[in-house]
Amino acid sequence: MSDIQKKIFLVDDTEFSLIRTKQYLKDYYTVYTIDSAFKMFEILEKVIPDMILLDITMPGMDGYEALEKLKSDERYAEIPVIFLSGKYDEESIVKGLSLGAVDHVIKPYSPKDLHLRIAQHLHPTEHENDLNVDRDKNVSKQQSILAVDDSPSILRSIHYTLHNKYKVHTLQKPENLQKVVQGLKPDLFLLDFNMPVINGFDLAKIIREFPEFKETPIIFLTSESSTEHLNKAINLGSSGYILKPFNPRVLREKIAACFSEKSEKQEKS
Repeated sequence: MSDIQKKIFLVDDTEFSLIRTKQYLKDYYTVYTIDSAFKMFEILEKVIPDMILLDITMPGMDGYEALEKLKSDERYAEIPVIFLSGKYDEESIVKGLSLGAVDHVIKPYSPKDLHLRIAQHLHPTEHENDLNVDRDKNVSKQQSILAVDDSPSILRSIHYTLHNKYKVHTLQKPENLQKVVQGLKPDLFLLDFNMPVINGFDLAKIIREFPEFKETPIIFLTSESSTEHLNKAINLGSSGYILKPFNPRVLREKIAACFSEKSEKQEKS
């Protein structure tokens, strides 16, 4: 299928943004301009796009609510969504990525940048499709973190939140943990609770079987808030949990506290 046959929904309540962005894209894609999230869901009953470009701040149903609704419906859950928004604060960006957006493009944007970001997700390379573990190339940072989650969007949001301070490695296939963990030797683990093949609880048990990781901090990132799950996490010797979608400041503070506590224990021993 050629690019001009690919269908893109452009959802924004501002007429100027719809007109301008469609002008950028119309020679390359079939663009549907839609002025509300409610109308988007009406049109989705008849047309399934290859991608959705979604504004965040809209009346009635905002972009976050629309994305959650998309992800909860198996008919639309795999459609890549890019936020086009004037919101540029870290919390807004991370929230969107945590909810499942593949990218966040800040308004005003250049046509070239927009085209590149769209192409990146409409035409992922073979390497990206087969990627099991992402090894952070920045070796100047002292402390390393391994985040394990089956959701690429969650891994992107974690990397975005932490990469300026730590070496951040991400693993999307939890069953490969044993193959990579000794090579990476992380100083802290971020684990999802619910994952296919092997869940976060079983991963924590595997981690603790390695002598060098018996005291390594483990933080669970989860949408589960039941007492049963939290008690399990505590019994496995975790350093705590953070609910999704997570606040980037809370995540950084929790990690800093874990490293501080770990340092104090090492000094006393």
